[in-house]
Amino acid sequence: MTLTHVEVGELSDQIIAEIERAVIGKRNVLEMILLGLLADGHVLIDDVPGLAKTLMARSFAGVLGLGFGRVQFTPDLVPSDITGATIYDQHRGTFEFRRGPVFTNILLADEINRAPAKTQAALLEAMEERQVTIEGETYPLPPPFLVLATQNPIEFEGTYPLPEAQLDRFLMRIGVGYPTNDDEWRIIERRLQRKTDVVQLTPVVGSSDLEQMKASVEDVFVSEAIGRYIVSIVDATRSAPRVQVGASPRGSLALVKLARAKAVLAGREFVTPEDVKAVAVPALAHRIALRPDSWVAGIKGDRIVGEVLDSVPAPPPEPEGAP
Repeated sequence: MTLTHVEVGELSDQIIAEIERAVIGKRNVLEMILLGLLADGHVLIDDVPGLAKTLMARSFAGVLGLGFGRVQFTPDLVPSDITGATIYDQHRGTFEFRRGPVFTNILLADEINRAPAKTQAALLEAMEERQVTIEGETYPLPPPFLVLATQNPIEFEGTYPLPEAQLDRFLMRIGVGYPTNDDEWRIIERRLQRKTDVVQLTPVVGSSDLEQMKASVEDVFVSEAIGRYIVSIVDATRSAPRVQVGASPRGSLALVKLARAKAVLAGREFVTPEDVKAVAVPALAHRIALRPDSWVAGIKGDRIVGEVLDSVPAPPPEPEGAP
C-alpha cells in the first residue's frame, strides 16, 4: 500500500514535531534536512559549532528508526577510518573486511573540511555511488544512506576547503543560525525541567515508511512551465556579472528534486513556483564560483541566487487541482 501525498505531508509534520522536542526554534532547518532525506540527497551544514547539528542528525535517526554514525574529521584521518579495511585474522588464517562507520543510514561527517582531500574524496565517493570498494571488492551501503556534513565557515587554520567539484556533490547546503532569545530560554528551561542532557524521542516511522515517502516524491507532477522556470533560474546564475562559474545541470536536477519534496511536505501532487523559490538558495548557492573581486567584497552565492530569483519571472500558478 502506497502513501498518498497528503499522508506523506502529515507524517512529515509528525516527524518534525517529534524532533522539535529536542531541537527548539529551528523548524525551517529541520524541514530542509527532511527534504534532503526525501529527495535522496546529502546535506552540508555550514555554520559555527554549538548549534545542535549533532543533535539534529541523531534526532532524525532516532525518529526515523535508522542507524546513526558519526566521524570527527581530523588532519590525520585516512580513508580506511571511514570506509573500513581488510584485516588478516591470524586465528582463521583468512582476510576479513571490517566495516567502517560509513556503513550506516545517517552519517554525521563533523567538520569535513579538517581532513585532507584524499579522505574527503573517500567519503564523497561513497555518497555518490552508495558503495565502497576495498581491494577490488564492492560493498553496498545500507539504504537509505544520508550524509550530514558540517564545516565551520569562519575557522581556516588546519582546514582543507572542499573544492567546487566536491561541493557540487551535496544536494543542498544550509545554515543553522543562532536561536532567538525566547528560543534560547526555552532550551534552558526544558533542560532544567528534564534534569538531564538526554532527550528521549519516540520513533514516528520505520525504514519501510521512509522508502514509501521517498517514492511519493517521484510521483509529484512538474509542468513544463515549472521545468523551464527552473532552467531559466539556473541559466541566469551562469550569466550573472559577478559569477565566474554558474550552476551546472546537476544544480537543475537538485532544484527539481527539492521542489518536488517541498510539494510533498505540503501534501500536494504538483510543484508551484513558491516551492522552487523556497529551495533555490540551498540547492544552488554552493554551486556558484564567484569572481575574485566579488569574493573579496564579501558577496556570497546566497545573494546571487536571491538576485536571480528577483530577476527571472515566475510562471503563473497552476490551477487548483493540477495536474
